[in-house]
Amino acid sequence: MSHSPTSERKMRSSIAAHESWANTHDRSARTAPARRALEAKFLEQADGDPVRAEHLRKAHYARLALKSAQSRRRAKEATAIADAADAEMSELAGGAA
Repeated sequence: MSHSPTSERKMRSSIAAHESWANTHDRSARTAPARRALEAKFLEQADGDPVRAEHLRKAHYARLALKSAQSRRRAKEATAIADAADAEMSELAGGAA
């Protein structure tokens, strides 16, 4: 069997995931074990203290939100740089014509 390029594997995986979720009637029930496992992880880290576990959970999601905000900022900055470069190229091309 020959190996497919990564992009084709990703596309096949994406198709399979969409079909799987399309055939899932109770999405909440399907994801319940993962949610329970994550909550158990926080509770274990907190040595069984539910209040500490809740703070660990909030810290986890705040950390994710921070990373997301940083990523969006970097993407916005990269887009601004690319737009400025495009504008400069257009200006240079227009001046030479």
